[in-house]
Amino acid sequence: MPHLLRPQVYVPAGALAVLVILPHLLPNVFYIHILIMMFLFAALGGAWNLLGGYGGQLSLGNAAFFGVGAYASTLLVNFYNLSPWIGMLLGAMVAMLLSVLVGAICFRLRGAYFAIATIGLAEVLRLAAHHFRDLTYGAQGITVPFKGSAPLYFQFASKIPYYYIALLFMLGVILLTRRLERSRLGNYLVAIGQNQEAAEALGINSAWAKQQANFLMALITAFGGTFYAQYIYFIDPPSAFGLGLSIQIALVAIVGGVATVMGPVLGAVIMESLIQFTQIAFAGTSYGLELIVYGALLVVMILLRPTGLIGWVSQGYGAMLRNLPGGGLVEGVER
Repeated sequence: MPHLLRPQVYVPAGALAVLVILPHLLPNVFYIHILIMMFLFAALGGAWNLLGGYGGQLSLGNAAFFGVGAYASTLLVNFYNLSPWIGMLLGAMVAMLLSVLVGAICFRLRGAYFAIATIGLAEVLRLAAHHFRDLTYGAQGITVPFKGSAPLYFQFASKIPYYYIALLFMLGVILLTRRLERSRLGNYLVAIGQNQEAAEALGINSAWAKQQANFLMALITAFGGTFYAQYIYFIDPPSAFGLGLSIQIALVAIVGGVATVMGPVLGAVIMESLIQFTQIAFAGTSYGLELIVYGALLVVMILLRPTGLIGWVSQGYGAMLRNLPGGGLVEGVER
């Protein structure tokens, strides 16, 4: 099969094979944790990219969907002993219903007004989680009941199963994004993101196109919230609905490259590496110094490459493929 001998086929396949065996080779579970967080935020950034990247809608309230997924599954397992796998689906349904409300209110707005409206929605839910203490335990937070090695309850004896779930989650979002990019909806979103008035003049129903992307974004983000809650075993209003989380999800796609398939993946690798590096290198030396260094590095990257780093990386990757056996036919690299 000649096409299998092309580097654009065997290099990604080899990289995937490495990711499959990697957790068994790492000497420390801390490295597995870093990779899990990279996969999780790559998926969350990919979900944001559907509307924020392709559709050009700067949403800073994705923590609303994340928190709904996290709290729904956790409350159901705490109060009704319902498996988080089922709670994940129910939480995703609630998040999708919430996305209808978001669309009805926020899609009438543009630019900074849209971003502020989405921030407000997440803040309302954060305050509600603080206020209804009988249900959410308020600022005290909720601890997921530990059941030992119980796959039915999304709990495992080691981090390796979480690693593979997060990896599959990320790969699923990548495949979904690639499929959407080549679909009619993807073309509609790109047209809306570039010039909504012109797109509507051509007969595109911008509200419905953005709502479909919003559905998918809410679904994926709620899944991520459930995974996070079951992986960390604890949630509280700031960690589930906080503005910082929404900004981090958006930055993953922005730093890597918006409206690209692999941009959020690259952004997640860079962002999580920066977070871990600054915490290890500067934590304990001076309070808050790691956050200052992390923020400064982030600003420098955005100033140097405001369209994202995926362009530079894809050029280098394409040059590498052309120098490999069978690379003479490589014309371009999907970003």
